[in-house]
Amino acid sequence: MKTFRAFQIQNTLIEGLHKENISEPTAVQEAAIPIALQNLDLLATAATGSGKTLAYLLPAFERIDTNSKELNTLILAPTHELVVQINTVIKRLAKNSNTSLRSTTIVGNVNIKRQLEALKAKPQIIVGTPGRVLELIQMKKLKAHQVKTIVIDEADKLLSDSNHKNIQAIIKTTLRDRQILAFSASLHPTTQARATAMMKDPTVIDLSAEKPNLDINHFCLVVERRKKIITLRKLLHAVQPKKALVFINRNELIQEVVDKLNYHHIKAEGVFGNATKVERKAALDAFRSGKSTVLIASDLLARGLDLPELTHVINLDLPSEVNEYIHRAGRTGRAGNKGTAISLVSENEINFLMGVEKKFDIEFEVKELSRGQLIDRAE
Repeated sequence: MKTFRAFQIQNTLIEGLHKENISEPTAVQEAAIPIALQNLDLLATAATGSGKTLAYLLPAFERIDTNSKELNTLILAPTHELVVQINTVIKRLAKNSNTSLRSTTIVGNVNIKRQLEALKAKPQIIVGTPGRVLELIQMKKLKAHQVKTIVIDEADKLLSDSNHKNIQAIIKTTLRDRQILAFSASLHPTTQARATAMMKDPTVIDLSAEKPNLDINHFCLVVERRKKIITLRKLLHAVQPKKALVFINRNELIQEVVDKLNYHHIKAEGVFGNATKVERKAALDAFRSGKSTVLIASDLLARGLDLPELTHVINLDLPSEVNEYIHRAGRTGRAGNKGTAISLVSENEINFLMGVEKKFDIEFEVKELSRGQLIDRAE
């Protein structure tokens, strides 16, 4: 395994990583960092939790002149929470490496005046959601012609039909010699085609076929669809998770599930698409601090979030695609810790799990609830 010194990056950055107990690069960092440092375009696919954020931040830190007052790197992400999380990593790395690099966040549905004030501090890195970033470019408040590197984080979401035009519009405002780095946990052929069409002779790295995390146990309970919420409540009482992330596909159901769990004295929070930034931050802070033990969210709202000490991932609804199951489950069982993924499935959803088993060579243990305990189902 290489060390970060092999990349010939500044010692202060390596020392900053050591303060976070990071001493060896992950597979995606080992593959991506040398390419990014050469100012080449890159499209990288790697599993959730594989270290993609540092794979683009370390080259940025290495290449940015901290004395410059020009914007250098523009990082685009699909949600407010992910934007804030990325900026937190930037601030922490800057502090730990004693680097006077400036960064700020630009997101929609919040006071634009504060963001305009933040831009006056001349940040070298901006992390933002596409809609608000494009708005500030069109207002001539964000100088896109200065951008040397554009990072498209969660590329499968940002290059989907709903976001693609905004990304294209942003890139068209930058100079042709800028670098584009795109990272994602999964990549459809359409997304790959859209990404590479924006780039100059990109290097494509695909590490998504890595074997699933062996530190995760995969369980399922077969229940009637109408009984899923009741079963979820009983399941949470039975397993008593330290921290559990529950996936729901329908955003409108999140509040209903949160209310029912809280009524039964299970401390739950929900991350809603129509909540204010303050409300969403409060929910995440409560979950991360341990004031609540259960977080209810959709795929999009949980996308890319770093949730330390997550012991359980529970699928109240199954994802629409087999690959997404592995991304969801991969949020637990990190950093050498054991994790548990539990899916509540109706009879007609069993074939989906069989598809997951076949593709990823994992086995679901069939469980049932009995007298307040999760046990093996009797054959």
